Amino acid sequence: PHATGHIIEQQQLVQQILDNGFAYVSNGSVYFDIEKYNKKYHYGKLSGRNLDDVINNSRELDGVGEKRNQVDFALWKKARPEHIMRWPSPWSDGFPGWHCECTAMGRKYLGDHFDIHGGGMDLVFPHHECEIAQATASQGEDMVKYWMHNNMITINGQKMGKSLGNFITLEQFFTGDHPSLEQAYGPMTIRFFILGAHYRGTVDFSNEALKASEKGLERLMQGISDLERVQVSKQSDPQTEKTVKELRQKCYDAMNDDMQTQIVISHLFEACHTINTLLDHKSMISEDCLKELKEVMHLFAFDILGLKNSAGANNEAREEAYGKVVDMVLSLRAKAKADKDWATSDRIRDELAAAGFEVKDTKDGTTWKLNK
Repeated sequence: PHATGHIIEQQQLVQQILDNGFAYVSNGSVYFDIEKYNKKYHYGKLSGRNLDDVINNSRELDGVGEKRNQVDFALWKKARPEHIMRWPSPWSDGFPGWHCECTAMGRKYLGDHFDIHGGGMDLVFPHHECEIAQATASQGEDMVKYWMHNNMITINGQKMGKSLGNFITLEQFFTGDHPSLEQAYGPMTIRFFILGAHYRGTVDFSNEALKASEKGLERLMQGISDLERVQVSKQSDPQTEKTVKELRQKCYDAMNDDMQTQIVISHLFEACHTINTLLDHKSMISEDCLKELKEVMHLFAFDILGLKNSAGANNEAREEAYGKVVDMVLSLRAKAKADKDWATSDRIRDELAAAGFEVKDTKDGTTWKLNK
C-alpha cells in the first residue's frame, strides 16, 4: 500500500488527535502538542530521551514560527504554492506530516493493536517516538507491543550507500551483476547470511562471508535431508537422547531471548553433528527420538527461520535427471567390486568424482550426491 492512497485515513488520524486535545491548528497547518501530551503520557519512552533535553537540543526548522514549541511536529502541513503534492483538508490544501502514514496505515491493516513494528535503528527517534505519540494521543494507548530495530548494513566494512558506489540491490545479489560480487547468491543464501547475525548487530556483506553462508546453508539442508537415511534402534544412547530432548527448548529459548537467530542456527548445526554420528553408526536413536529430531529441525529451519531447501530442490531436480544413469554406473561398479576388479571400481568412483558426484561406501551400501 502507498501513503498517497491513504490520505483520508491520515486526515482521520489528525482529526482524532485534534478532538482529544493533543494538537492545534496554526496558519492552515496542524501540529502535535508535545508538552501537553507529555503531561499525561510519556514522550521519549522508546528512545529514553527526556523532553527537556529534546527541547534544549532541537534546532529551528521550517514552520517554527507557527508552533507553540519548536519540538512540536507537523501532523498536516499547508502546502506552499509551488508544492506539487497537495490534497484538500478541513485545515488547508496540504499534505500529511512524515509520521502520520505509518500510524494510519498500520491501524487500517493491522488494527488498533498489533505485536511487532520493525525498522532501522535510525528511525527510533524521532520517527517511531512520534508514531507512539500519535497512536496514544488518538486512542489512549500505544498500538505496538514490541518495537524491533535492526542495525545498519555494511559492504566490506563500509556503510552501504549510493554515494559511496557500493550499493547492491537484491536483484544484483541474485544475478551477480555488480563489480563487488564474485558470483551470484541465491535468496536463501542471503537470508541465511542475515539470520547468522543478531538483527541488532551490524551485518557486513563480503564475498567471503556470503560463500561461507552458502556452504553453511548447504550443510544444514544436507543434514536435514540425511535424517531420512538414519536407521532407528530400539532405544537411543544417552547422549543422543539428551541432545534431541534439549534441542527444541534450546531453540525456543534463543528465539525468546530477543530473536537470537544466530544461536538457533548454532543449535541446528549441533544437531547436524548428531545426525552425522548416527549415519556413521557411532550412536543410536529410537524411532520416537528420530521423529522429534525431524520435527524440531523442520520447525526451526523452515517454519520459524523461513529457510527453503532451494539448493536441495535444485539438487533434487538434477539428481532425478542423472539418478538412473548414476545408479546404473554404480551397479557396474558394484559388479566390478564383486569380481575383485578394483581398478575398474576405483576408476568409476574417480570419474564420478571428477564429474561432481560424491560417492560414499558404507556398510549399508553405496550412497551418492551431486556437489555444486
